[in-house]
Amino acid sequence: GDDKGRSIPEHLPHYRGIAGNLMSDQADGLEQLSDEARRAHRQELTPLSFLERSVQVYPGRVAVTHERRQYTYRELGDRVNRLASALVRAGLQKGDRVAYICPNIPALLEGHFAVPLAGGVLVALNYRLGASEIARILDHARARFLFVDHEFEHLAVHANAGISVIRVEDSGAPEDPYEAFLTTGSPQPLPITLADENEAISINYTSGTTGSPKGAVYHHRGAYLNALGEVIETRLTSASVCLWTLPMFHCNGWCFPWAVTAVGGRHVCLRKVDPARIWGLIEREAVTHYNAAPTVQTSLINNENAQPIGREITTCVSGSPPSRELFVGLRRLGITPIHVYGATELYGPYMICEPQPEWGQLPLDDQAALLSRQGVNYVVACPVRVVDDDGFDVPADGATLGEVLMRGNTVMTGYFRDPEQTELTLADGWYHSGDLAVRHQDGYVELRDRKKDIIISGGENISSIEVERAIRRHPAVLDVAVVSTPDEKWGERPKAFVEVVDGAEVSPADIIAFAEQHLPRYMRPDAVEFRKLTRTATGKTEKKPLRDKEWAGHDRRVG
Repeated sequence: GDDKGRSIPEHLPHYRGIAGNLMSDQADGLEQLSDEARRAHRQELTPLSFLERSVQVYPGRVAVTHERRQYTYRELGDRVNRLASALVRAGLQKGDRVAYICPNIPALLEGHFAVPLAGGVLVALNYRLGASEIARILDHARARFLFVDHEFEHLAVHANAGISVIRVEDSGAPEDPYEAFLTTGSPQPLPITLADENEAISINYTSGTTGSPKGAVYHHRGAYLNALGEVIETRLTSASVCLWTLPMFHCNGWCFPWAVTAVGGRHVCLRKVDPARIWGLIEREAVTHYNAAPTVQTSLINNENAQPIGREITTCVSGSPPSRELFVGLRRLGITPIHVYGATELYGPYMICEPQPEWGQLPLDDQAALLSRQGVNYVVACPVRVVDDDGFDVPADGATLGEVLMRGNTVMTGYFRDPEQTELTLADGWYHSGDLAVRHQDGYVELRDRKKDIIISGGENISSIEVERAIRRHPAVLDVAVVSTPDEKWGERPKAFVEVVDGAEVSPADIIAFAEQHLPRYMRPDAVEFRKLTRTATGKTEKKPLRDKEWAGHDRRVG
């Protein structure tokens, strides 16, 4: 109501009239603008503006630390400008793809800004693939340039002869071919000449091991917005120090190369994930942020150098739902875990399990159960849908399964040179994740399984994630992967592949008995096999080889 106690609805016609007049005046003003003037009013969104600003605001602040090297923001800006102009002078044309096979080193960080600044499209490749897979991706991307770290030169042996290859010794010395290439460019700032914020900024390949490579195309607008989303959700500031434990080649490091730079924070590069070295860097560099999959997090907790830091560190956890033990272990060390969920097609994280204040009063088991959910959309993302087979939203009952769908600014524009797969994955304007989830009464989404991983036993749906979550609580279990195995009576049953903690003594019967204590009988695995599990670049356990082995010679009609 107003100061006279009258209600707003009573005077809506009056207020609507004022608003209408204002809108009419504004429209009249805009109509008088030419198309050129209208374009001048609009600023295309691009994460390139983040570096431009930080160079101006924090020129003397250290932007990058790598072993014995440091670069201030002024120096980082100069190096990016040199690289961009060197690419242009070497013949880079608008839209050309520039590939990298590099670990988390300054050269790849610089490429995130220099390549799009030169008008190119960044293609950061997974150096854990084989040479033939790398060659197939390079050919599919039609890359014009390739920057390859000295440690991974063997991966470029099958590259097309037409690609210009620049070796990166990662030394910072003048004789380093990468450094020599930079000297062919100019440190003078290049103007950002982006004509359309929907232009491609990068292509991220989801897989190169089977079938045709799928390259998710990101645009400048999406990268800009998702980077700001990371700033908001992980509370990055100019005092932040981000340790690069997450591969920069994965979803462009979840857009953190742009996010940390946006706030003038410091990047601490890391060639290889080594728990002991990570703990040393956390202490020496006063690290405030890092991101990693649960397997990497577990290795940090179990490392002999692990100890409470005495200050807060924030970490994003993604890849598989984190366990209670993981949350408790991180918090005991002073590390605040943030559970995020996303995909290569989504610029990295798209959802976050936003904690509620009242959760802190609950028992640890209840807190962990709530925090292990995938939650809600990022501030910069659109709301998520969970739909049944007919495309209707499932009820918020915490039980009805549906597929998770997303759309909006932080969803890829499509797969590069693959219109059929693009149409299938982005059907009806929504990204179809292939993940099955439930929606709880509070609106939070909880992932239950991948469509391809759901186990249908005797007509009952068994979530492999739920079985894994129960088994992972066993103190001797380092990691576990549950897949279906053929069964004459039930069609298929769960089988657990378990990786045990070094030195632990445990039998398959012990694991099955433990599972029976925490799961309904129909969900407990019928068999357990101990083995070293293989993982993807982001720490996800690879289930397909395990499932293929179990079903060799069988026709899997369900699941």
